[in-house]
Amino acid sequence: METKGIIFDYGGTLDTNGTHWAEVLWRAYQKEGIAISRDMFREAYVHAERELEAEPVILPGDTFLDVLRKKTDIETRYLSGKGYWRVDELTRRPDAEHIALDCLAVVREGIARSKTVLRLLTDKYRLALVSNFYGNLRTVLSDFGIDCFTTVIESAEVGVRKPDTAIFRVALRRMGLSAAEVTVVGDSLKNDIRPAKALGCKTVWLKGIGWDGAQADAPEADYIISDIEELIRLQNDSCL
Repeated sequence: METKGIIFDYGGTLDTNGTHWAEVLWRAYQKEGIAISRDMFREAYVHAERELEAEPVILPGDTFLDVLRKKTDIETRYLSGKGYWRVDELTRRPDAEHIALDCLAVVREGIARSKTVLRLLTDKYRLALVSNFYGNLRTVLSDFGIDCFTTVIESAEVGVRKPDTAIFRVALRRMGLSAAEVTVVGDSLKNDIRPAKALGCKTVWLKGIGWDGAQADAPEADYIISDIEELIRLQNDSCL
């Protein structure tokens, strides 16, 4: 059946072109010369993600830079408190800020590429966004000048997170389309591709740098791309 709508993931897909956020942050830590091991960083990353999910740290009006600042503040405080990174507050705070700004530069580049693709797709398809996010995704999209989505579904608002298929069902209902009429694009096999396939959607896996580095091919995905701009080729080849 012909695709009439496309559901996109946000984090790791539209913002970093397939690179997992742990990898984006780890590279920023390395760039700033933070003397910790990868295992120490992973521990801090997981701690911060759990705190951001459990506590109302992120506010609806927060931009993505605000998110990055709060995330890196939690991570670096954890690293310092555990004794993994021996640093005083006069050094920790500016280093955390530099890490956040390094990540923002990566995101600005990724968003610029994604906006070009979205502009080319929006005339033909209904576009939706489904994301595990903190409740401020509309602010983030507005701040980056992204206004092409007919519906935005984020986990903090609907009370269900990917990979639960229920969050995709919400998007399908709001789009007014059946699963067979929708293609799902995302960087995560677990959170995007597998639940979408379970519903009967077509899938495009943006295969990039995952949590543990390079990822093996996934035969369950209908199409595999390594760059968000390859979606235009798929459209031109009538694959979407």
